[in-house]
Amino acid sequence: MQDPRHDEDGHIQNLAGTEALEKLKDLAEGMCMFTTFTDSRPAPSRPMALQGVDDDGALYFLSAASSNKNKELAADPAVQLFFCKEGPSEYLSLYGTATVSQDRQKIEEYWTPFAKIWFQGGKDDPDLTVIRVQPETCRYWDTKNNRAVSFIKMAASLVTGKTMDDGVEGELKV
Repeated sequence: MQDPRHDEDGHIQNLAGTEALEKLKDLAEGMCMFTTFTDSRPAPSRPMALQGVDDDGALYFLSAASSNKNKELAADPAVQLFFCKEGPSEYLSLYGTATVSQDRQKIEEYWTPFAKIWFQGGKDDPDLTVIRVQPETCRYWDTKNNRAVSFIKMAASLVTGKTMDDGVEGELKV
């Protein structure tokens, strides 16, 4: 019997629980585009450095209390994050709810020396806040094989005229 989370060609792989959390932690790393929502368009987006993902799937960022981003989050806590790992061609789109705090424990946990570039007062900078994003909807895209195999399959598809889609996508339920 076929696993109901997968389509017959294996291109849809919806993940839940521990499997989804592992995939989220794998794809959500480094920099992302952090989008807030306002009445104006386009929606404000900016690059943000992810500080970490906890065991419940929440993502953490450091931010200035005085920033436009924090003001936008006070008006509407909805966010969308876009991560891209170009080398292996892996992508993550995450929609969720952000909460902003000056939680000392979280600041200690997610502080890095690199953050001092933005917060000259260090961990005690009065403008330092931590943003916690709780995912509501996550979608990912990646390849079944590595990038080199994917390119070979694409080239073969052009020559043979046969579709050789190597992509995998799905929803993550964390």
